[in-house]
Amino acid sequence: MKFADRADIYIRSGRGGDGCASFRRELYVPDGGPDGGDGGKGGDLIFVVDEGMNTLADFRQKRKYCAGNGEPGRKRRCHGANGANMVVKVPPGTIIKDTETGKVILDMSNKTEPVVLLEGGRGGKGNQHYATSTMQAPKYAQPGQKAKELYVSLELKVIADVGLVGFPNVGKSTFLSRVTNAKPKIANYHFTTLNPNLGVVDLADGNGFVIADIPGIIEGASEGVGLGFEFLRHIERTKVNIHIVDAASVEGRDPIADIHAIMNELISYNPEIAKRPQVIAANKIDAMTEEDRETAVELLKDEFEKDGMKVFPISAVTGEGVKELLWYVNDLLKELPEKPTEFEQEFFLENKEEAEEPILVYYNEEDGLYDVEGPRIQRMLGYTNLESEKGFNFFQKFLKENGILDELERLGIQEGDTVRLYELEFDYYK
Repeated sequence: MKFADRADIYIRSGRGGDGCASFRRELYVPDGGPDGGDGGKGGDLIFVVDEGMNTLADFRQKRKYCAGNGEPGRKRRCHGANGANMVVKVPPGTIIKDTETGKVILDMSNKTEPVVLLEGGRGGKGNQHYATSTMQAPKYAQPGQKAKELYVSLELKVIADVGLVGFPNVGKSTFLSRVTNAKPKIANYHFTTLNPNLGVVDLADGNGFVIADIPGIIEGASEGVGLGFEFLRHIERTKVNIHIVDAASVEGRDPIADIHAIMNELISYNPEIAKRPQVIAANKIDAMTEEDRETAVELLKDEFEKDGMKVFPISAVTGEGVKELLWYVNDLLKELPEKPTEFEQEFFLENKEEAEEPILVYYNEEDGLYDVEGPRIQRMLGYTNLESEKGFNFFQKFLKENGILDELERLGIQEGDTVRLYELEFDYYK
């Protein structure tokens, strides 16, 4: 079984509905004007924290999340319906990254309100908006804006004030079950628990904190050995780490070597984690003689307290020394920021340009010429001086780059035929 703390999904907002190009057709109204309605807005893609979730397991079954498209506008100025939003629920502590680059888009750890990650496309305008004094019957409408899509990776990083770290079988699960209401499975396993177990430590007078048993770290974890990356990412959230070591060396482990090995893994994975307060719990003192206990604890203090890592001799089985350790950690946390570590945004979604307004090119049989219409044509004619050489060159380039010349040729235009752009007419020559 693999702990579901990472998942890759595809997300997409809704496309905007197209505007409608229609004209009022009623008895006794011979010259009905344009009455095309606007298209509906596409649905938003929204992320929201669900406190009841604690894994990303649901995302292993469903990997595609799409908002609804806006409906097209209709005649008689009827507005198309807006597309339905897609709400994606994630557990607290979820980070959303761009799959391709691995950069952080959004950290949901401190988000209490829904977050719109991909906005739905705006609906296109109907032809009723494009009527002017010179063009009272526009035959074009604006298309809806395209949907926005993204492949993202979800990563769950446990939100806990304190992390318990240590090699397998040093007593982390026993310690957690003693100090919290958590019920981790406890056995003499030489492999690690797969799920980080969370519990709340309740001390007197409203004091307390959230603690997590981070699954056992092995040497090479920072290089991805075993399930290294799966577990190390959970430590990124913690403010204080408690190193649980087997001070009695029940299984022949060297507690000093174990702490150095784990610190090296933390430094290799993320140096910032190693800079946070570290506390040492010298566990299993109940299995030692008084003399051996003093010797083991003294060796640990000599090695690590000079670096600010305070050592507490404890017994997770009998509870000896546990309260002193918890109160020390509680006071330590009061000196640190209250909010959990939040990852800064590294990847910024580009604001794609609005869907380009259409350019309509068609043969006008009644007048025997080719018409070119559209809001962009009107704007271009408004700011271009066609009597200057520079302005005329810009005009020719505009026709070519926007595919107008290609469309005229597709319609069968011949040399000498007339092209009309509103009040401007010119003869076509290659």
